[in-house]
Amino acid sequence: MKKIEAISFKHFLEKFPKIELPVTLTEESSLSFSRTNDPLPALMIEQFLQPIDEGEIDDYTEYIACFKIPNTKLFHAIVYWKAGLLNYEYILATFTKKGELIDKRVIAGTKSDGKSLTQSAATIDEDWIIYIVGGVALLQTTKNYEPTSSQSISFEMLPSGQIIAAE
Repeated sequence: MKKIEAISFKHFLEKFPKIELPVTLTEESSLSFSRTNDPLPALMIEQFLQPIDEGEIDDYTEYIACFKIPNTKLFHAIVYWKAGLLNYEYILATFTKKGELIDKRVIAGTKSDGKSLTQSAATIDEDWIIYIVGGVALLQTTKNYEPTSSQSISFEMLPSGQIIAAE
């Protein structure tokens, strides 16, 4: 029987290029990341992303490395894109220097239940504040967008790596 070697956390992090903040994540951003970043090998996905994933994972689920947030001294922070059936998410995950999960949060994406389409976009600024705005479009009516469904929320990434609601 062939023994599968574990991939180092450092090697996993190398798949996430550092970027300058602020950065905005929209539905179209995933195309840019998939063109410029190397694909995540299946073993990296199995070892580092699937264990922290709470959603449904099937043979069609896709992961794309987006970027690493710069200037985190006590932890690592990455953003990746997860695509499933009618559900596309940008996920911010923070890890200890050893690779243990500190926190994670879906910060943007698109989701459909067949009746409506929920979309959100996020901006991460230089102070690690994450601004999220989202809304709902009805799919079965002539009125596509429902303005009263718009919401905005903010999160903050603390120096400890925790992601909390911003005040």
